[in-house]
Amino acid sequence: MLEKRIFLYIFTLTSTYTLAQKSFTFQNQFIEPGTKSQFEIPVISKTDSTFIPVTIFRGTKPGPVLGITAGIHGYEYPPILAAQQLNQKIDPKQLSGTIILVQIANVPAFLSRSPFINPLDGKNLNRSFPGNSKGSITQRMAYIITSEVIAKSDYFVDMHAGDAPEDLRSYNAWYQSKALPEVSKKGREMALAMEFDYSIIFNIPEERLKKPSLYCSQEAFHRKIPSVDIECGRLGVPGKTETDRIVKGMFLLLAHLKMIDLNKQSVLTKPTIIAQRFTIKSKSTGLFYTEKKRVTLLKRGSLLAILPIFLAIHYKRLKHHKME
Repeated sequence: MLEKRIFLYIFTLTSTYTLAQKSFTFQNQFIEPGTKSQFEIPVISKTDSTFIPVTIFRGTKPGPVLGITAGIHGYEYPPILAAQQLNQKIDPKQLSGTIILVQIANVPAFLSRSPFINPLDGKNLNRSFPGNSKGSITQRMAYIITSEVIAKSDYFVDMHAGDAPEDLRSYNAWYQSKALPEVSKKGREMALAMEFDYSIIFNIPEERLKKPSLYCSQEAFHRKIPSVDIECGRLGVPGKTETDRIVKGMFLLLAHLKMIDLNKQSVLTKPTIIAQRFTIKSKSTGLFYTEKKRVTLLKRGSLLAILPIFLAIHYKRLKHHKME
């Protein structure tokens, strides 16, 4: 009778444990619940080779799969540093669901301190999605991230910062399309849960969804996966404030997705939401002497900068940023 009771107890415990969390396999390796596993995925083309470092956190409780990429551009350091912190701070034993964390997507650019492009083939990884398994090294990197990370995710975040020449104000953004209202809604909720001061809407026309995504996070949106971009950091500087802000935002997102318990009291935040963006291009080339700082609100006719041929660049748009 005692043996039967022990058998029954073990069987019940095993059944409950199995129901608690579905199995998860990565790179043909089963990831045990409550564990963290490190991978280096090789990427090899006809002329070049590199690898993509990935960490898998598999929780002990059921939950969604969150994909996270850092270092799509290797000169954008705060997201890369934030990924290193997340790698140390996330406890899989306290996690519900699974996290796929790409610590540095573009290792060649990181090692070469190369802004924007992969020095091995001169291509921009964030213009190469969904990738090509038989293409150049960057196209193959995009293909692996698409198939091994994005395609396996229920939610997705791509973390960026201002590259070498980009003096950016920190913000996050979500994708929105009338063709995907539910996915858009979830993306908005994700972005606002991260409590950035500024959030931008990336509006995607329905016809754009039928074309190659090009961008990492947009590839997730094309696959009907709610996705958010982070842009936190400037000029390729590895700032601690920006790094800490990204980490804070990611933990707030994990709490929003019910993947962790932060024991955080609900606080009403009202970020500035920018619903429309503009790009102003100069008709001339040369050194750019700016007259405005990156946080300055502009009025129509404001002087932005002067080029060495004394051509003044003014803000002549009929509308300012349209804010929600």
